[in-house]
Amino acid sequence: MTRTIVDINILQTVPPSNLNRDDTGSPKSAVYGGTRRARVSSQAWKRPTRLLFNSVLDGSQLGVRTKRVVELLGERILTRSPEISAERAQELAGLAFTAAGIKLSAPRRSTPESPLPDESGYLLFLSSRQLDQVADMCIEADRADDPKAQLKGDGVKKALTEGNSIDLALFGRMVADSSDLNVDAACQVAHAISVHPVDNEFDYFTAVDDHKNADSEEDAGAGMIGTVEFNASTLYRYATVDVDALQRNLGDAKAAVRAVEAFVRAFTTSMPTGKQNTFANRTLPNAVVISIRNTQPVNLAGAFEEAITEQPRLRLASERLADEAQQIDAAYGTTPVSTWVVRTGAATEALDALGERVSLDDAVTRLGSAVAERLEGQS
Repeated sequence: MTRTIVDINILQTVPPSNLNRDDTGSPKSAVYGGTRRARVSSQAWKRPTRLLFNSVLDGSQLGVRTKRVVELLGERILTRSPEISAERAQELAGLAFTAAGIKLSAPRRSTPESPLPDESGYLLFLSSRQLDQVADMCIEADRADDPKAQLKGDGVKKALTEGNSIDLALFGRMVADSSDLNVDAACQVAHAISVHPVDNEFDYFTAVDDHKNADSEEDAGAGMIGTVEFNASTLYRYATVDVDALQRNLGDAKAAVRAVEAFVRAFTTSMPTGKQNTFANRTLPNAVVISIRNTQPVNLAGAFEEAITEQPRLRLASERLADEAQQIDAAYGTTPVSTWVVRTGAATEALDALGERVSLDDAVTRLGSAVAERLEGQS
């Protein structure tokens, strides 16, 4: 069976920044090829990617990931049936999730004097359509003699396995209490790593107390001092989308095409927000290589297993990425069926060997058309 895999390879230079902190506040790092590299976790890049969907997709095509599922569903019930009290709506919501096999418990901050709605023990991804369907079931159950039995009989669990949103279909869902509600993610995002060795640096700062500074009788000492750890890097980023899995999760080829287009655009232009107010490090990629493969995903991180220690770093990184792609494809027969290159500057011109140079808008449009044609051919 011919597969449809979309690979996205990115080179992106980021100035002094702290995109993704560890538990001590230091920029995350990893040892790769024997040298310490700057690292941004996949989770840190998935969230801004997902949030950018709000600007390119309708809210009805998206979902919500939260532990406050009872509160969320209760609000949806009230919106659709205002005559139900808020307390009753939350009670019905609790019955519905329990009927689906999802364990609920009171949040830590809930007290007998100020009770709060129960929560799931983990973040639960729910699509807007799934919430609407279960809310309707809860409203119907409210009219029944035994709402609990009614909800179980109406198959809340079945409703939660249908109508996945685009973000849910892409990033998946894991339900510890009820594995049959799991959704396997259709996309994978690698941890971004620098193509060169990195040593973190410290920014010592002082902050002036304006009121104190205006008092002539006060000393001129700073109101606050501290340090912020940072680094600067040229990152290699990689993500891949299994379009066939995406179509299965969504049950709709047209929705799968919209999802691929939205993911490529959002993953390319998003940026984790760690310390962004401090460093204003919002860059866009120097180069993006978007490929459709019919065999398997191919992560090209091997191009940077030997860290780049010379200049010009971006030019060398582009040459290595192009060479790695061509050598792997020649050796393993993984040559993409289509590739588009979005890039800026002369330093990245080596990547033109991989595909046609286009703008991001053109790349997304052509990718969407090609994916639609391939999915139509399978039907």
